[in-house]
Amino acid sequence: QVQLVESGGGLVQAGGSLRLSCAASGATLFRLYGMSWFRQAPGKEREFVAHIDRSNNMDYADSVKGRFSISRDNAKNTVYLQMNSLIPDDTAVYYCATKGTSGRGSGPADYSSWGQGTQVTVSS
Repeated sequence: QVQLVESGGGLVQAGGSLRLSCAASGATLFRLYGMSWFRQAPGKEREFVAHIDRSNNMDYADSVKGRFSISRDNAKNTVYLQMNSLIPDDTAVYYCATKGTSGRGSGPADYSSWGQGTQVTVSS
């Protein structure tokens, strides 16, 4: 079973930046896994944010395109989410997840491994 641990969340003013990290353990084949970021705001469903597959192809939700960037370091078994030009609507708990294959899932139910989440709060 893959264990995922997110870090890097915090409180930031609108227009600011944060970089989230997600470290994977128990994943000897991490380089073959696709990794996704999701977020969940209070009272809302968990939503897709970004995905990177094993070939470093990236996919983003329309709401974050041009502002967020996903990347990975296979030597460190870590995936990152660089978040720029943050807005209050980005406030949420951010989760990383994998379903153990390269492709992106069609929704949260497809994913078998989740981190505990890290809170991002953007003040106006």
